Amino acid sequence: MKRNKSFDKSTPLLYLVATPIGNLGEMSKRALDTLNEMDLIAAEDTRNTFMLLSQYGIKKELFSLREHNETTASKHIIGLIKQGKKVAYVSDAGYPGISDPGYLLVKEAIQNDIAVSTISGSSAFINALVASGLPTDHFYFYGFLSKKGNEARQALEALKDREETLIFYESPHHIKETILLMSDIFQDREAVIARELTKLNEEYIRGSLLELKDLDFSTLKGEMVILIHGLEKSNDDISDEVIIKRLQFCISKGATKKAAIEIVCDELKLHKNRVYKLAQNL
Repeated sequence: MKRNKSFDKSTPLLYLVATPIGNLGEMSKRALDTLNEMDLIAAEDTRNTFMLLSQYGIKKELFSLREHNETTASKHIIGLIKQGKKVAYVSDAGYPGISDPGYLLVKEAIQNDIAVSTISGSSAFINALVASGLPTDHFYFYGFLSKKGNEARQALEALKDREETLIFYESPHHIKETILLMSDIFQDREAVIARELTKLNEEYIRGSLLELKDLDFSTLKGEMVILIHGLEKSNDDISDEVIIKRLQFCISKGATKKAAIEIVCDELKLHKNRVYKLAQNL
């Protein structure tokens, strides 16, 4: 067991600094103050980080730590911290280690008794989740699916029976293939596509996956978060007769058939496919 106090000045410290996912105004004063204090800033992409720092007049030595050199770069950075250098790590957007490099660096720091502290900021999947309208009490963050169709299908099939809200990242180059695959596996589950988060063109697209597959995908620009409603346990003890009577009551009160299906599914905790089939005969 290890106990590390992050701000015990007698021990070395690695900072992980979250950066804006779009809107530069989300860069906090604490993040800027921390970066200003560093001797060196390690970055996923030094070019992007240079432009970010330039916006705030920060001039620091930059060092590249990316996916393809993370192991060797992590060891180098830990060596510098042991020599007394103040070092922070940033990824291009959001938190280091979340669908970005950073895990190996943190692991190396912990193994060398170096404390690790995070400077908070925005996170694309958290931003998307809280505004999605989908359940937020439990969620499962997956990140990017494999670009290989068979591997992506296998991953989604393995997630099909999870009850938590499912969260994925996707690029505009693969969004069409991903949504079509998801609609094939999850059918008419409620879903949300959140894109251009915190930017001027921020957009949330809500609907069933069967509806989302008919989108004009050429209109979807920027990095995206896809959220899918988890599997709802069906109350199979309720008879068809009870379901039909409840549907008829909702319709008699002015609800459309589609709205009645939604109401009954929500009230009785039923799978939409079952209620939909029963409603077709009304």
